Amino acid sequence: MSCTITEENQAHVKKITFDWVSAADGTASGTTEGVYSGLVERLVTIPDATDAPDDNYNVVINDEDETDILMGAGAARDTASTEQVLASSLGCVANDKLSLAITGAGSGKAGRVIVYLK
Repeated sequence: MSCTITEENQAHVKKITFDWVSAADGTASGTTEGVYSGLVERLVTIPDATDAPDDNYNVVINDEDETDILMGAGAARDTASTEQVLASSLGCVANDKLSLAITGAGSGKAGRVIVYLK
């Protein structure tokens, strides 16, 4: 299992990209180095073109209080299609690191999760 995290802090929008590969049990995880505050404006999930995750895999991004800032919107992601969720279905974070948790992806599968905060 591996997870590479790219953190971009622009003037008004923060973009956090999690590139993940699942372990044999279908899970992947990673935690940001930076601390974040703001509203989650957009979630994008992109399955890998070669090693796509199993259908209906799950994405959770927890704050340091173990609360999913996606408010469940990362559940049952598609194996083949890029999917997006907009702010009206997402939460917020206050001065916390963010921890990605992927489940149900299958062994050695890969994908990308992008979160935009404002």
